[in-house]
Amino acid sequence: MKERMRKCAIVLFWLTVWAAAALAADNEILLAGPGATFRELWEMLGGGSFYRAVGGSLLRIGTGFLAGSLWGVALAAGSFRFPLLEEMLAPVIRFLKAVPVASFVVLLLIWWGSSFLALAVCFLVVLPQLYISVLEGLKSVDQKMLEMAKIFRIPFGTRFFYIYRPAMKPFLYAGLKISLGLCWKSGVAAEVMGISAASLGEGLYLSRIYLNTAGVFAWTVVILLLSMIFERAVLWMAGKFFAWEPECGKRKGSGEEKTVCSLKLVRVTKGYGGRKVLDQVSVCYEPGQSYFLTSPSGSGKTTLLRILAGLEEPDGGAVQVLGFCSMMFQEDRLCEEYSALKNVEMVTGDRNQAREALLKVLEEEDLEKPCGQLSGGMKRRAALVRAMEAESCFVLLDEPFTGMDARTKEMAWDYIRQRQGERPLIIAEHNTF
Repeated sequence: MKERMRKCAIVLFWLTVWAAAALAADNEILLAGPGATFRELWEMLGGGSFYRAVGGSLLRIGTGFLAGSLWGVALAAGSFRFPLLEEMLAPVIRFLKAVPVASFVVLLLIWWGSSFLALAVCFLVVLPQLYISVLEGLKSVDQKMLEMAKIFRIPFGTRFFYIYRPAMKPFLYAGLKISLGLCWKSGVAAEVMGISAASLGEGLYLSRIYLNTAGVFAWTVVILLLSMIFERAVLWMAGKFFAWEPECGKRKGSGEEKTVCSLKLVRVTKGYGGRKVLDQVSVCYEPGQSYFLTSPSGSGKTTLLRILAGLEEPDGGAVQVLGFCSMMFQEDRLCEEYSALKNVEMVTGDRNQAREALLKVLEEEDLEKPCGQLSGGMKRRAALVRAMEAESCFVLLDEPFTGMDARTKEMAWDYIRQRQGERPLIIAEHNTF
């Protein structure tokens, strides 16, 4: 209430300043006051031409904004997927950003006329802003999260909504706010210059012709209000889009994995910067068996798991792997904005299965909390459940018990044994359990 009263007081202050300045000018052509402006606005509200002008401008500007947004997002997605397309579009985007709106208006008037002038100008103004924002958002996606999605073979739709979408959120919001302001300014300016029929710009133009300053102010008030309403509506819809959590479907081929009978490393070597971390490693992992890698930190445990997962290639030797793995990484690699339940659902495609599994290691009240609000040990347990519940031929766990006390560690180990089945289980840990 105090905040609202303060805002009302600020508005009242500037209305008083405006009224005082108009009184001092004592000339409505030079400066019309608030009273004259609102009288003019009241008269406008009683005429049918006013609503035709509002409807016409909303349709043109709204359509231009929507078309520019859709094309900007589509081209950004294409440029992210195909770098050559980004290179080809780079000069066009720079051109659209640099050319003044007035130049666009003049050229379009020559080529096209005034009928769809505002629509075209809005399209050309919005497209580069949304293109740049969305492309930057896509490029900001954490590569480790994409690596996680690759391991679990998360379907594209789920990747988009729960990995790409959160990364794009701040960039898209910033792009929308800039675009919305520019769109209305440019669109109305184009209507004034093109004298578009049944438009806000036409109302401003006629008020100027007849030296009706109060009319100019009244139309300006209308434009500001429409711009604010339009912006809030668009941002509200964007908020709904980012808050929406669609169900995660199962990927194609789900349920067809078979247990790997042979998982072998033959004389595998791997080094970084001239230092070997794996040297002539040969081992065969058998179905249903558990293997602990307990060498000191820096000895190549994580590297060995990454080679088995197909995330790195060895420098020498052979890796014989049939089928797919599931993996618990050294980092949690959870989608922090979403709950533990949603993170597990992403790989199972079954919310009930995810809930049932998580209840074995987490409390009910923790399942729906965003992972960013969970403790380190809770996150590790959620990541563990994701790895164990995913359909796979073998399981890789990299330091799965980090952050767990003795009780939760025992609970986690019991859960691992229940869910291992006939899959080989390879655990990198400082000490055996």
